[in-house]
Amino acid sequence: MNDFLNSETRINLMRAFAGESQARNRYTFAQCTAENSNFFALGQIFRFTANQEKAHAEVFYNLLKQSAGTNAKITAGYPVDVYDDISKLLETSVHNENGEAETIYPAFAETAKKEGFPEIATKFTLIAGIEKIHRQRFEYFENLLRQDKLFKSDKTERWACLNCGYVHESSEPPKVCPVCGKNHGYFIREYDVPFTGGLLCQQ
Repeated sequence: MNDFLNSETRINLMRAFAGESQARNRYTFAQCTAENSNFFALGQIFRFTANQEKAHAEVFYNLLKQSAGTNAKITAGYPVDVYDDISKLLETSVHNENGEAETIYPAFAETAKKEGFPEIATKFTLIAGIEKIHRQRFEYFENLLRQDKLFKSDKTERWACLNCGYVHESSEPPKVCPVCGKNHGYFIREYDVPFTGGLLCQQ
C-alpha cells in the first residue's frame, strides 16, 4: 500500500487546493474591480472562471480525504495581483494560468505517477488542460481590450446585453442598451456569451 500520508503528492494536493482557493478569490475580487470600472461583461468572465476554480479546489480537497484530521504544512509562492487596471488583471491571469497548465500541474502529475497514485495523476493532468482553456480565455479578452476591440469590430457583429438579452447588430454595441438602459460595458459578442454567467458582485 502506498504511503499517502508521507507522500509528496499529499503536499502537492494541498498546494493545489490552496492555489485554486486563492485563484477563486482573486477572480471574484477582479470581478468587482471590472464591474466598478463599467466592464460588467469582463466581470462575468472573471466570475465564471472563479466558479470553475472553486470546483477544482473541491476536487483536490476531496482527494485529501484519506488524511482527514491531519495538518499539511506547505511552502509555495502565490501571486499578489492587486490592480485597478483591468488589462493588467487579465494579463497576470494569463501568466498564472499558464504556469499551472504548463509547469505546475504536469509536474504534480508526474510525481503522483511515480509515487503510485494514478487517479490523482489523472486529475492533475485533466485540470491542467482546463487551466489552459482559462489562459486562452483571458488571453482572448486581454488582446481585445489592448487592441481597443472589446467594443469595436471591423465588421457587423451581434452584440448581446448581459442584463436583458437585447441583441444589437452593428460594428459596435450601443452606448446605452435601448431596452434596459445599461451601459455598453454590459455588451459582449453573442458568440462569447457561453464564457459568462453569474450574478453582480455584492457591494
